Amino acid sequence: MNANYNAILKEFVKWLDTLGYSNKTITDRKNRIHNFFEWLEGKRIIHISQMTDKHITEFQSYVETCPNKVYKGRMLGSLHINHYYIAIDKLLMFLYQYGMRNAPSPSNKRLREPDERILPFDVLTQQEIKTLYDSIPNSYQWGHFEDRQAREYETRLMFVLFYGCGLRRTEGCNLCIQDVDFDKRTVFVRQGKNYKDRIVPMSEGVYRELQDYIYNFRKQLKLDHNRLFIHTGGAMVKKLRHLQKNCNDETIKSKRITPHTLRHSIATHLLQNGMTIENIALFLGHSSLDSTQIYTHILND
Repeated sequence: MNANYNAILKEFVKWLDTLGYSNKTITDRKNRIHNFFEWLEGKRIIHISQMTDKHITEFQSYVETCPNKVYKGRMLGSLHINHYYIAIDKLLMFLYQYGMRNAPSPSNKRLREPDERILPFDVLTQQEIKTLYDSIPNSYQWGHFEDRQAREYETRLMFVLFYGCGLRRTEGCNLCIQDVDFDKRTVFVRQGKNYKDRIVPMSEGVYRELQDYIYNFRKQLKLDHNRLFIHTGGAMVKKLRHLQKNCNDETIKSKRITPHTLRHSIATHLLQNGMTIENIALFLGHSSLDSTQIYTHILND
């Protein structure tokens, strides 16, 4: 693989790490993009600027007909193929954010098996959200004060952004101090999914929590970045699991809780409280109402 592609792949891996992806996911994305770059070279595309939508489509067709190296005589499974699609989409987002404005847009193409069903996801009730949130101070009783304070503040920030503002994990990871406008009481989400910017309003509770976090904690730190979160997304998942383990609620302990669970939960609660599907879609940054309709199924189950 030539120097141009090697350099891009190296920076792509750093970007994924900054967004908080696990080592396993980063390795998977890296290997798939490595294969994609080798395929491009085979097509005599020796510089990333030569890549077009046509090449993306051709590579997708190539992957769909690629033989399975483990099970002879079979093609790649749909899950394996979808991982290639996701890796390519992430690469295109990375290229755009790092200045390649003519980069092809992510295709968002995914294969679905004929008998595939939408996998259920856990949603926390409003009382369970309160129980988890109220458990934060009692979850960090060990270590130095500075360490306990940082863990508590960042755990609270997860609830503020992923539940209170309905952000995706990557959107929260990328959020910077200057994206919070206390005068207008809004949070500006830059380059969300599919490169879309959006403005999210703050509730009174979110407003107070963000003021406390930024002025009494975050701005007191001397860091080499201006993101709100001081740690990566992987650390967020660990904090949620720690909080879940230490709360006194067996139902909560039995659920699978991630930052995205908080986003699912606020969407469900807004629907329960009478907000229209259209407004929820705007709040969440959905491109299509089809993505938002899933929450109506939850209420009807």
